[in-house]
Amino acid sequence: MRHSKIAGIGHHVPDNIITNEYLSTIMDTNNEWIVERTGIHERRWMNPETDTVANMAAKATRMALERAKLQATDIDFIVFATITPDYFFPGSGVLLQRELGLDGKIAALDIRNACSGFIYALSVADQFIKTGMYKTILVVGAEIQSTALDITTRGRNTAVIFGDGAGAVVLQPSDKPGILSTHLHSDGTFAEELYVKDPGSSRPHKERQPEQITDTSTFKVVMNGNQVFKHAVVRFMEVIQEALDANKLTKEDINLLVPHQANLRISQYIQEKLALTGDQVYNNIMRYGNTTAASIPIALSEAWAEGKIKENDLICLAAFGSGFTWASALIRW
Repeated sequence: MRHSKIAGIGHHVPDNIITNEYLSTIMDTNNEWIVERTGIHERRWMNPETDTVANMAAKATRMALERAKLQATDIDFIVFATITPDYFFPGSGVLLQRELGLDGKIAALDIRNACSGFIYALSVADQFIKTGMYKTILVVGAEIQSTALDITTRGRNTAVIFGDGAGAVVLQPSDKPGILSTHLHSDGTFAEELYVKDPGSSRPHKERQPEQITDTSTFKVVMNGNQVFKHAVVRFMEVIQEALDANKLTKEDINLLVPHQANLRISQYIQEKLALTGDQVYNNIMRYGNTTAASIPIALSEAWAEGKIKENDLICLAAFGSGFTWASALIRW
């Protein structure tokens, strides 16, 4: 049977480091308040002179290709997860294709599933590998969120959380199972508990007046933090257990859990419930904040580079976020 494996992984984050101390100079907040609620000490925000979603993704891709000992021309399909594309349309997949010099040669698909986007993208790519339609697929999660944040006291509850960055993996066929299974879920009942309303297409143009264009609150992230936390801790546990059950494995078999970096308290809660040690859960939210679709591949890339992932290890990926959507993947490295 044909399987897929991760042949290479890479990441890129902007050089611009935004500390909690800096945020305290432009809004009513402080380091202790942010760390207590989120675990975040700093995050990276884009430089408008140099950074785009597509070129950050290209830098992460080149790292992944180098580690896989492949060339960009080996890629025959791109699956790009982001909720912050460079343009309203077209999607960032074709822009990444252009950055890599692959114009007109391959297909590109964009996925908008927010925090679960990377696992959704990984699942899509896994199916294409298994069917034999493609043999070298680039899977990317990348976000620039800092430009849409309300960076004032009014928006501090979300402004302190989000960061920018990109992560990428290269998938190839394997005789042995690499990606053991993926598990995807959604519940639109709670869509407005975590969302950005505009720019949306379901309202007449007259409802979006000129003053709204310059008012960043129009584009603000609306988040019911209590609802998100309450659902996240339940869905994380459910979808991780679903993956283990599907493969007749137990939590004791997990070598490393790489959760979506939404909030350190959520990760710590899951760690406690699964009775995992600190070495069995990888977190980097302290350095990067919540990078949405980019958070899992960035964390996975850093964990691999630090030697925390070894051959034959069982890696569990899990995410929960806007939609609500949630997902998991089990990987035999």
